[in-house]
Amino acid sequence: MQAIINDESDMAVVGEARDGFEVLERVDELNPDVVLMDISMPRLDGVKATRYISEQHPQIRIIILTMYDQDKYIFESIKAGARGYILKDAPAQQLIETIRAVYRGEALIDPSVTLKLLRQFRQLAEGQQGRDLPLLNQRELEILRLVAQGATNRAIAEKLFLSENTIKHRVSEILQKLRVKNRAEAVVYAMKEGLIAPGS
Repeated sequence: MQAIINDESDMAVVGEARDGFEVLERVDELNPDVVLMDISMPRLDGVKATRYISEQHPQIRIIILTMYDQDKYIFESIKAGARGYILKDAPAQQLIETIRAVYRGEALIDPSVTLKLLRQFRQLAEGQQGRDLPLLNQRELEILRLVAQGATNRAIAEKLFLSENTIKHRVSEILQKLRVKNRAEAVVYAMKEGLIAPGS
């Protein structure tokens, strides 16, 4: 990963860490723009490290690196403040695109992870069926579906023939209506409540 990132002209690896506590020390010292966070680390796991960084350094974007067998960490990582979720064996270009998108303030979840998220939210949603849901119009649902597919604001704007600023504004309105902090939370909330379906 270090070689892949350093090969890009607009990014560089500024530090590495061997365990969770060292992650926190390096972040305090280096103040990076983006952190690639491994879930499984000695002494302090990635979820707790993510929560600390999100609270102490809210400007830093965190991308979680995961394997297929780490379902239990997905939901907790997003609650802790992760902006991206990508598999460790993802193609190099997907890694680079995820870093760029998260750096821009967007949130990306690997499509293969969304079904696992849905399973977790179905369990949490039991007994909450009678609750009032926020009303999204057709355009907002369309934008939300594209967000769920990992589309950037620019890509959504091109697809819907709107300006990028318009899409940015509409996404902000969606986040406010759903009462969530970022795009990742909006997607998982919408799946949980049945506003969108995985793969839609």
